[in-house]
Amino acid sequence: MRSKNVSHKRGFTLIELLVVIA
Repeated sequence: MRSKNVSHKRGFTLIELLVVIA
């Protein structure tokens, strides 16, 4: 769903996952 967003940052992938889980 946010693959394009994560790919764009390419550095906040882990952080994004943590935020989504949180």
